Amino acid sequence: MRTIDWVDGAVELVDQTRLPDECVMLRLTTVDELIEAIGRLAVRGAPALGVAGALGVVLAHGDRDAVARLRAARPTAVNLAWGVDRAAAHLPEGPDAVLAAALRVRDDDIAACLAMGERGADLLETLGSPGGLASREDAGSREGLTSREGAGSREGVGGRAGGLRVMTVCNTGGLAAVERGTALGVVQTLHERGRLAEVLALETRPLLQGARLTTWELARMGAPHRLVTDSAGPYLLARGAADAVLIGADRIAANGDTANKIGSYALALGAARAGVPFIVVAPETTIDPATPSGEHIEIEDRGADEIVTVRGVRLAPEGTRALNPAFDVTPHDLITAIVTDQRVIRP
Repeated sequence: MRTIDWVDGAVELVDQTRLPDECVMLRLTTVDELIEAIGRLAVRGAPALGVAGALGVVLAHGDRDAVARLRAARPTAVNLAWGVDRAAAHLPEGPDAVLAAALRVRDDDIAACLAMGERGADLLETLGSPGGLASREDAGSREGLTSREGAGSREGVGGRAGGLRVMTVCNTGGLAAVERGTALGVVQTLHERGRLAEVLALETRPLLQGARLTTWELARMGAPHRLVTDSAGPYLLARGAADAVLIGADRIAANGDTANKIGSYALALGAARAGVPFIVVAPETTIDPATPSGEHIEIEDRGADEIVTVRGVRLAPEGTRALNPAFDVTPHDLITAIVTDQRVIRP
């Protein structure tokens, strides 16, 4: 199943707000409809937003104002603006050229997710080899990697008969891309290889993308998994419950600092303390060389309603104010490796 696609002159996508209760496809024919879907997270995930941006330019029919509004629909994820820009560059050539460019964005994403799955699974399988991650020669600098106590050398990591135990946050599977996904795409590849023991999926408050979406995808692929509360993640890492943490990314700064769903930073701190490899999986298009470091990444605040209510049920008294950052930034020195569709980077 594709999360998003171009079908008979319209953008069709899975309405992720309706999951896991029902799987509903939306058919969008205008830029305003697409912007509304992006704003309420009917479509979300950096790669999927890149494809949505490119296909949205087709819906704009040359309206530059509509293209600009689409580009600004969500500020943190760099892929949305990238996808818009890639398709919009062909506006002077006519609608057929714009559509062709948008479909290339879609097809490139499918290929990138396959590549990330293979490269990430290869990397994780080295956790059980002598020297662990530090024995890899395929890409990037190893400076700082071997200095992390226990990273890649924890007793029994990768060596148990059942395979690897992975912890993840938010949703990074096919729902966040076109097919397969980023971090959860690596999980799927491990599962297909028979090298996955279990996934510990964080629920991911306040919108519960882990509880609603990741568990739905893991169940569909038949992968063993358990759901845990967000605050339990670092503690479980300290107890040796996972061999690696896998997350996605919405923007990666030039120095390797990474913006991802809120809760990622806490996992990175817990992983560093426990000596558990912390691995970011994202396409090359998520790397933003124009952003020097994480402090320059704009973090979206989505308002109080998502915190004081859950699926229409009020939790806090009327008038309660809230802070609701949708993302946090993990500094590069807490990241063991960044896996893209083209390489493995050691920040």
